[in-house]
Amino acid sequence: MRDSRPKKRAAALGSAGVLVTATLIAGAVAAPVASATADTHQGQDREARGVAIAAARAAKTGIDWQDCPADWNLAKPIQCGWVSVPLDYAKPEGKQIKLAVDRIASTGTKGERQGALLYNPGGPGGSGLRFPARVTGKNPVWANTAKAYDFVGFDPRGVGKSAPISCADPQEFVKAPKMDPVPRSEADKLVQRKLAREYAEGCYERSGAMLPHMTTPNSARDLDVIRAALGEKKLNFLGVSYGTYLGAVYATLFPGHVRRMVVDSVVNPSREKIWYQANLDQDVAFEGRWKDWQDWVAANDAVFHLGATRDAVQAQWLKLRATAEKKPLGGVVGPAELIGFFQSAPYYDSAWVPVATVFSQYVAGDTQALVDAAAPDLSDTAGNAASENGNAVYTAVECTDAKWPTSWRKWDRDNTRLHADHPFMTWANAWMNLPCATWPVKQRTPVNVKSGKGLPPVLIVQAERDAATPYAGAVELHRRLQGSRLITEKGAGSHGVTGLVNSCVNDRVDTYLLTGRVDRSDVTCAPHATPKP
Repeated sequence: MRDSRPKKRAAALGSAGVLVTATLIAGAVAAPVASATADTHQGQDREARGVAIAAARAAKTGIDWQDCPADWNLAKPIQCGWVSVPLDYAKPEGKQIKLAVDRIASTGTKGERQGALLYNPGGPGGSGLRFPARVTGKNPVWANTAKAYDFVGFDPRGVGKSAPISCADPQEFVKAPKMDPVPRSEADKLVQRKLAREYAEGCYERSGAMLPHMTTPNSARDLDVIRAALGEKKLNFLGVSYGTYLGAVYATLFPGHVRRMVVDSVVNPSREKIWYQANLDQDVAFEGRWKDWQDWVAANDAVFHLGATRDAVQAQWLKLRATAEKKPLGGVVGPAELIGFFQSAPYYDSAWVPVATVFSQYVAGDTQALVDAAAPDLSDTAGNAASENGNAVYTAVECTDAKWPTSWRKWDRDNTRLHADHPFMTWANAWMNLPCATWPVKQRTPVNVKSGKGLPPVLIVQAERDAATPYAGAVELHRRLQGSRLITEKGAGSHGVTGLVNSCVNDRVDTYLLTGRVDRSDVTCAPHATPKP
């Protein structure tokens, strides 16, 4: 599942026609492999030379900063520009694509300025272009860092303004209701398998030239070219969710180019996890966080009237789900759409109150509030195109980054087993990822993420009960990156910790970005404030 925004999410339709708000997780691909063949090594050498050529070219060209186009909705003083990168780094003089970038200047004095801070919000498929708005919006969490850094956002390759890819007609993509992701029969599974195969074929038909190059290592190489275009000798980077994997791959490929790196809500970088197993792990974590939310709803029964125990709240959920399965609410909201809406609660604490409020209104007799919240808006053609594009990039990167099982028996066995105890998300996630089983371009070998010469301490931030990126991923990355420090938000589970108000976390992130200093040992922080209804 894909996560495209650290805080607020828009529902996206899963590849196999399941309405899911894609949850996180993202790509890995060809990079140094100890046992690689001579051909693979030659390919890596060519790509390493290619990125050096492209970065040198970008450093010479720079970025022609201008006021942003009106339809980008990025008001002055934010500026926009373009960076050209090779589609294929093994052929740096071949086809080029343009990446959209934007920035806002640091707010401090000339003496306080430390350079540019680049940001990736996750996905794969998320746009980073809203990052400078943290400064124009006067977000207090980032006020100190904004004095020292230009905030720079970008659309990764294939995303948004950067040579966008597509796998389906956006209006068809968002149509509802979709099939219930939980199969009732073998016939249901056959239909979903057909939808997944057709989605993979659609990606190839609409975006075939881009697909082989939609990998995390290529996005990491793009990041290095953007660094050079900005005139920065070294990279300062903040990555959330999938952005942590992008950062980890960058740190592996370009350890001597890293100045400061914060990774927040960490994808497990183990080659054994990327990407099939990572998604199965996610299903388990989502069930746990779903129960956390239900416990909170039950504790606030005086407000929501959904039941005074977790079991009572779950019973209301199952009743709602069964009702929508029998007859979609408003003709458009079935179980798939319900999952797309309700999954934002286990994702983000900021969704706890809104989701519980709509659920409460439904139980009290107001069906329309839930229909308005969970149904697609066919009139929002721009939003629908963005959702389709985000899902296409998510699928393309994860499917191309790594080898996926091609045996349906394995998918069926693994997801049937998991669903028994983790029913909230398992099948929805499976259908979303199933196009990877019939992916039409070569699938790569994930990068062996590790420390390299010159890599400074990396700051890792993670909530203990994160659903989209389970805690074990942060521990694994910490183990692989020598000198890194892990800040754990104990007992918390919101995805994307650095944007929340928690002085124990915020102060350390500021200190690191402003001075490069980390604590002598790992740190455990108390959780941020629980939402109040």
